[in-house]
Amino acid sequence: MTSTNSSAAILNEIDLKYNAINQKTETQLEGLLWSKPITYWDYIQTDALLSLQTQRTTLPDEMVFIMYHQVNELIFKMILWEMRQISYCQDIQIDFFTERLLRISRYFDMLTTSFEIMENGMEVEQYMKFRTTLTPASGFQSAQYRLIEFCATDLINLIDHRFRSSIDRDTSFEYAFEHLYWQAAGKDYKTREKSFLLEEFERKYKKVFLSHMQEYNTINIWQKFKQLPIEEQNNSELIQAMRHLDYTVNITWVMQHLNVAIKYIDQSGLGDGEATGGSDWKKYMHPKYQRRIFFPELWSADELANWGETKII
Repeated sequence: MTSTNSSAAILNEIDLKYNAINQKTETQLEGLLWSKPITYWDYIQTDALLSLQTQRTTLPDEMVFIMYHQVNELIFKMILWEMRQISYCQDIQIDFFTERLLRISRYFDMLTTSFEIMENGMEVEQYMKFRTTLTPASGFQSAQYRLIEFCATDLINLIDHRFRSSIDRDTSFEYAFEHLYWQAAGKDYKTREKSFLLEEFERKYKKVFLSHMQEYNTINIWQKFKQLPIEEQNNSELIQAMRHLDYTVNITWVMQHLNVAIKYIDQSGLGDGEATGGSDWKKYMHPKYQRRIFFPELWSADELANWGETKII
């Protein structure tokens, strides 16, 4: 095909594209005359991105802490992007399902290994000073992480294990929300009193959470798996991808996070050993206490009994 014929074919495709939405091709082409060439910094919005780091102290390592958590939030957004593709895919195929699960696991693998930046990339003395200015804020208040949980599994698997017998698929989302496992980090179930950390978190995001809980109630990753034909649910590669995601999110990543917290908060000999948000962080963070398992039906009784205590994958 000559250059002239190629250009004509492209123009024809452009014409068909804009005719389909009742737009004039000539107007669109004329707009190209006045548009600026794209640059890397404009496309990535580099200037805006690099202006989002604001320290509360004069301690240099606080900048490491801020940027690291901002990177985490960007990775969480990538994870949610992949999860949405799975949930809204019609007639999902095993290859597509498995590949998207592996993408999500790779993101969490990266988050896990990146904790070395936090573990060895800040001076303990500096961290223990600037963290006092963060009270009562806490990484607990990452809304995107909660959305990831809702996208992954049925709500019953996110309920505090003490209250699961009182909840089923007919339970109101409001009631289920009040008994999610992470509520225990900021609520006294006897008095119903909530910490300032939890109250502020809910004031900002509760409506978003309730909406997301409802949206993904029948299209979360576990539900998409269960909607596959039985023979496809038995696919070994898909099952392994599901198990790897579950283990990576709920044990590997959580334990690495806990170990870093222990180094700074508990073993440094500095500070009072309390979390900035006021939670019982050791008990709250450990997988064996959380009992958070996205896909419990894919694990043996022994694996479930030893969740978070022994390496099982």
